[in-house]
Amino acid sequence: MSTKVMYPAEIKEKAIKMKLAGKSTKEIMRTLNIKNPTQVKTWWRWYRNEETHRFHQGVGKQYKYQKGVPELPEIEQLKIALRQKELELEILKKYKALERK
Repeated sequence: MSTKVMYPAEIKEKAIKMKLAGKSTKEIMRTLNIKNPTQVKTWWRWYRNEETHRFHQGVGKQYKYQKGVPELPEIEQLKIALRQKELELEILKKYKALERK
């Protein structure tokens, strides 16, 4: 029986940035040493559904939206929110660039 693998939020964010850059799931898996393609697809689905708060949850944990992890200090929660906004801004810039073409 296999064990669950916990990937840090930084790996998940790198995977999303690579996906935004047009990299394939296999390339992302190879580069970031991710074992299962479904994992990348799940992170991508979370990103598309604006559920990036889930990147910081442990395996098997499901916190309500914008509740965050209770043990994180306020400064950490603000850093997480800032990262989410930066990713959203990247998407909007790419969308506008595509719209112009």
